Amino acid sequence: MTDLEVLTVGRVGVDLYPQQSGVPLAEVETFAKSLGGTATNVAVAAARLGRRSGVLTKVGPDGFGGYVRTALERFGVTARHVGTAADLLTPVVFCELTPPADPPLLFYRAPIAPDLTLTPAEVPWDVVDSVPLLWVTGTGVSAEPARGTQHAILERRGRRTHTVLDLDYRPMFWPDEKTAAREIGDMIGHVTVVVGNRAETRVAVGTADPDDAADRLLARGVRMAVVKLGADGVLIATDRERWTVPPCPVEVVCGLGAGDGFGGALVHGLLSDWDPHRVAAYANAAGALVASRLACADAMPTVAEIEELLCGSGSDDRPWTQTEDQVR
Repeated sequence: MTDLEVLTVGRVGVDLYPQQSGVPLAEVETFAKSLGGTATNVAVAAARLGRRSGVLTKVGPDGFGGYVRTALERFGVTARHVGTAADLLTPVVFCELTPPADPPLLFYRAPIAPDLTLTPAEVPWDVVDSVPLLWVTGTGVSAEPARGTQHAILERRGRRTHTVLDLDYRPMFWPDEKTAAREIGDMIGHVTVVVGNRAETRVAVGTADPDDAADRLLARGVRMAVVKLGADGVLIATDRERWTVPPCPVEVVCGLGAGDGFGGALVHGLLSDWDPHRVAAYANAAGALVASRLACADAMPTVAEIEELLCGSGSDDRPWTQTEDQVR
């Protein structure tokens, strides 16, 4: 048995944010670093909400790798499942805050990111067997050996509740969309929950229509389909019913990490055994809060902050400014 409530598997890195907003990357003079990476941010977001979380990933034997481990522990996420790829560097990501809702990203993950070199020998199989919630990502199958390792994890997990797939499609990590569709799609039959935006469902199941995407996911045995709709809120569907939860109005500062904040709150709701509508509303509010702040891991909200925004939803007349691509 494990003491963890949630284990995420996948991408980690160091995000470098411009300290001068509204200027192209070439003109930025100073940057601030923050912990980043989809799977890592979800683990941080869950920990911020009181969940015992860990991330299964790898870094390089460099100073940034040390920073990742220290930052994780500072956020309350165990770093004991963070390995080291001896000949690779910890990934670095530069963000350009123009436009703030959907900022361009510049990834330094060549020749391959350490997290994509994860092998079966580095997997804590006892944790995979017993952790209440396991979170995997589409990026995690973009290259070998991590692709085969993540498939082995899902096979071993046996579609146990809760096994969550974040579609997490990023074109720059794939040779072509057809390959991404095949590899990400292969995981759907091994999970109980799938979450993604409309662009990601188009890749994974062949349609960007939220209801059609939910139907296709449920037809493949998924128990809960979550389709993020950006300015239109979020659709959450089970085989018995579905809801579209309206968005929370915020002033967008930086769209990065909003989907990860959403994911951490989704984790919290699933582990709390809430009804799907409450889970979706809670996660939607968490994502909106992250969008109203700069940075990813550092921006993850607390329970009190989410509940305060939930209480204000519906009475705020400010225009919704969040975009679909921002909720990733």
